[in-house]
Amino acid sequence: MKEIVFDTETTGLSPENGDRVIEIAAVEIEDFHLTERFFHVYINPEREIPAGAIDVHGITNEFIADKPKFAEVVDGFLEFIGDAPLVAHNAEFDFRFLNSELKRLGKPPLDPARMVDTLAMARSRHPGAANSLDALCKRYGVDLSKRTKHGALIDSEILAELYFELKGGKQSSFSLQVVAAVRERVQRAAPVAVRKEEIHLVTPEDVERHKAYFAKAWAEGGWSKYV
Repeated sequence: MKEIVFDTETTGLSPENGDRVIEIAAVEIEDFHLTERFFHVYINPEREIPAGAIDVHGITNEFIADKPKFAEVVDGFLEFIGDAPLVAHNAEFDFRFLNSELKRLGKPPLDPARMVDTLAMARSRHPGAANSLDALCKRYGVDLSKRTKHGALIDSEILAELYFELKGGKQSSFSLQVVAAVRERVQRAAPVAVRKEEIHLVTPEDVERHKAYFAKAWAEGGWSKYV
């Protein structure tokens, strides 16, 4: 099943008070494997970004001044996400902002039935614990070394790995790191685009060979008799 893990950065906390989206990133996962498809764009919010928001994500007014407006990128984003479930951390926040932008353009809102909230998942699995993105990364051993500021693309990559963990650890961290490294290289070349690049992930045949090797080693080593 195809799902989209996404994140936004904004000028503030309240679309109702005029705050706008300034960055959107989304990565595609299918059957608990991160694919090579992604979407990433910076957006001119047509308003000033407050200093407090810049401290969080590092996106300055100077940087964003020549970027496209939401109306110019919305069709590409909607085409990328299709009708897939949409995974986000504190998803209600991102849905509110995106639906505010869509309403401004007279477009239908995103259906809340598509929402998959990893914050709600984390709270259910770890009641009473800290469940921020940073706290979950520490709990599951997810590398945060590249995350010096909040950023939609790196946060989407990290959230994809956390989502796999919250669903039962079905994805190889190594595969995620490979895809992230390639995506970073492609992103430096074209930061406002949907790009594809071939990635060779672990195949079902590789998994079966791996299982067979250890089953044979277990039997021949005589360890099973001690269990």
